[in-house]
Amino acid sequence: MRKTKSFRTKLWLYFILFTAIIFFLLWLLQTVFLQSFYNGMLEKRTFSAMEQMAADGVNDSFTDTIDNLAYEDSLLVFVTDENGSILYSSDSYKSYYHQDDEHGGGENNPYRKDGQMNWQIGAYRNLPDGYAEFLQTLQSSEDGTASYKTDSKYICGKRIQTADGNDAILYVSVTLGAALATASIIRTQLLWVTILSLLIAFAIAYYISKKFSVPISQLSEQAKMLGEENYKDTFQKGFCSELDNLDETLHVSSIRLQEARTYQKELLANVSHDLRTPLTMIKGYAEMVRDVSWNDDAKREADLDVIVREADRLTSLVNEIMEYSQLASDDFKSVFTDVNMSRVTNRVLDRFTPLFEKEGGVIERSIEEGLTVTGNEELLERIVYNLVDNAIRHTGESKKMTVSLVGGNNVCLEVCDYGDGIAEEELPHIWEKYYTSRQRGHKGVSGLGLAIVKQIAAIHGAETSVESKSGAGSTFRILLKKK
Repeated sequence: MRKTKSFRTKLWLYFILFTAIIFFLLWLLQTVFLQSFYNGMLEKRTFSAMEQMAADGVNDSFTDTIDNLAYEDSLLVFVTDENGSILYSSDSYKSYYHQDDEHGGGENNPYRKDGQMNWQIGAYRNLPDGYAEFLQTLQSSEDGTASYKTDSKYICGKRIQTADGNDAILYVSVTLGAALATASIIRTQLLWVTILSLLIAFAIAYYISKKFSVPISQLSEQAKMLGEENYKDTFQKGFCSELDNLDETLHVSSIRLQEARTYQKELLANVSHDLRTPLTMIKGYAEMVRDVSWNDDAKREADLDVIVREADRLTSLVNEIMEYSQLASDDFKSVFTDVNMSRVTNRVLDRFTPLFEKEGGVIERSIEEGLTVTGNEELLERIVYNLVDNAIRHTGESKKMTVSLVGGNNVCLEVCDYGDGIAEEELPHIWEKYYTSRQRGHKGVSGLGLAIVKQIAAIHGAETSVESKSGAGSTFRILLKKK
């Protein structure tokens, strides 16, 4: 069952089906409908010839026109008076007999009187069968034109005037059914052509299906190994650009899956570390409260403070994970308004300054007033908060940081610390989720703070950048579009 549903088998079957349909239509048109098409075209051509003869009836070239058209279209033509007396006649053979002795001499010329060289006017030719019916049909016609079919003929005619001004009747007929013999010949030829074509189609279909199935099978095997460390690109490029592009896509997807797996391992390591430490402390201090300090008010309060602080740390970690997931979601939507970025930045710094200065730190600020951008105020405040929080944790022994907000074509927010800095090879990864600089240390963070900044900046169409050198601190820069 699996084999019949394979790409190779289906492609082969579809190609054969396509060939069969083409030949079925060809048989249908060349045999079944050939006679109908032939008769329809013959009728139109005969009627057109009759109209041309009638138009030349008043010209001296009338008889020449009749002879030529009768020869070209295998017509039988009579010109009679109202009583049926033949004035002129012609058929497909008449133009062959000339008035010279080369073709027209002797008694073999049926269009010449005995012993004379002039053309037979009709004295020795009888009117065709059914001529009386033709006259009756023509007389009952309102426009003086008749056209109808019998079992074996198509007949048409018209009232005309000859060059001498006399009324005459033009009769034109052609034999139908001549295509039957041709159809028989075509049928025999078509039978051989069909057999040979089907054999060739089988061979071509087999070759094409095999040619396509091999690279697709290779790509299928590669797809099974996506994200694996032993992933190997064995696809032979060059067959077609679409499959080459698919191979390239699989290669890129494999790299990203490997990266995602690495991030997953890092996430599990980071989150498990962040969760294990506060959970251990919460459990330990809770047991101390239960077993040791439950009756010592001061000691009990100190232990409970530790439990609350570690619980807050857990809550903060969970909130960061949920916040990033929400920002990265395709369904996330934000309402933008005009935001006074100067006021937002000062508000965040006012929250950090008292506690940081209490620990001996210094925050230098250079904030231009009245700088307005278009965005979501809550999210923009989160950018400033995360950058300032990140800088405070990495000020090092200097205990100093600077924050500036300047305007121009855009609004540029810069947050600088004077700590240990970031190694050059780590700079491209510093904005990635769950990434923490080895040089700056883990310091109890989830690795989502800067990733959240990057995501919010992307939502606002802002540019993010970082400059850092080992031992010389770091400068994080956000370039927001001015209102």
